Amino acid sequence: MRSRYRAHLCAIIIGIMGAGLFAGCASQRSTGNNATTAAPDLPYATAPLPDNGYKAKITLPNPPTKLRAGEKVTIQVRAQNASDVPWKVRGGGADNKFYIAAGDRWLKPDGTLITAQDGRYGLDRNLKPGEETEVPLLITAPKEPGDYILEVDLVQEQVAWFHDKGSPTARVKVSVVR
Repeated sequence: MRSRYRAHLCAIIIGIMGAGLFAGCASQRSTGNNATTAAPDLPYATAPLPDNGYKAKITLPNPPTKLRAGEKVTIQVRAQNASDVPWKVRGGGADNKFYIAAGDRWLKPDGTLITAQDGRYGLDRNLKPGEETEVPLLITAPKEPGDYILEVDLVQEQVAWFHDKGSPTARVKVSVVR
């Protein structure tokens, strides 16, 4: 009887210890998984900015006031992160999704759109709130002479233009001549 009692007692102890060891392994495995699935602090964007991240202060230090029809000129665009969200300006994929760039379009004096997309140039570095950078932007004047508005904005590629989220753009009147 004693040997049967010992065997039964050993089975219970092994069962309890085994369950405890298994639970310990499971919790270690779970902790390990959480550590590996935590989002690393990557240098590029892997998701759209939150809505409050689309706030920029855009200035044009030396904008053109007169251009020839079809003339190409490079202007400087100063962009400041006016939000409380850091901007990671590079996209994480081959398709440049989430990439942040300066871009321009041309409008008639009444605000009617002439050219939806003209030039694009990606911001050169990640920007913390309050930081700014300056990038060149190649623009092309409209082909017809007249008075126009050059509008410069930022875009998070394949997501949204900043003005669509309420951020102001930089605008300048330009006379286009022959």
